[in-house]
Amino acid sequence: MRLNTDHLKRCIDTLRSSLTFYEQAAADSIDQEIFRNAIVKGYELAQETSFKLVKKALRDYGHGAKKLDTTPIKDLLRLSATHGLMTLEEVERWFAYRDNRNNTAHDYGENFARETLRLIPGFIADVTRLETILRERYSEGDN
Repeated sequence: MRLNTDHLKRCIDTLRSSLTFYEQAAADSIDQEIFRNAIVKGYELAQETSFKLVKKALRDYGHGAKKLDTTPIKDLLRLSATHGLMTLEEVERWFAYRDNRNNTAHDYGENFARETLRLIPGFIADVTRLETILRERYSEGDN
């Protein structure tokens, strides 16, 4: 099976750039708020893209597409560790990322923003590692 991780890579690059611009913007400026919003949306998009790719990768291990579509995200993450796509420590961090992501629908306040921004550097490292593993295992020339 082949997976194209180009979109996920682009999401990561955009998220990384948004964080850099946020950090360079004047504190409490409209520019900083714009970049904070871009970070939150980029974080959401990178997660959703990651989960879609993980589902596709898990099919390579005999998991059915229909079953995976109804499997809760945290169970997908556990399966990822079972098949070596993530470590158990990474899965635990992804649980925190997912819990935080679920809060975006309910809380856009300052506390939420601070918590999300605190998670972003670790998330970028973890999602980059996932993208690398998926690309290396499922690149065009491998299968």
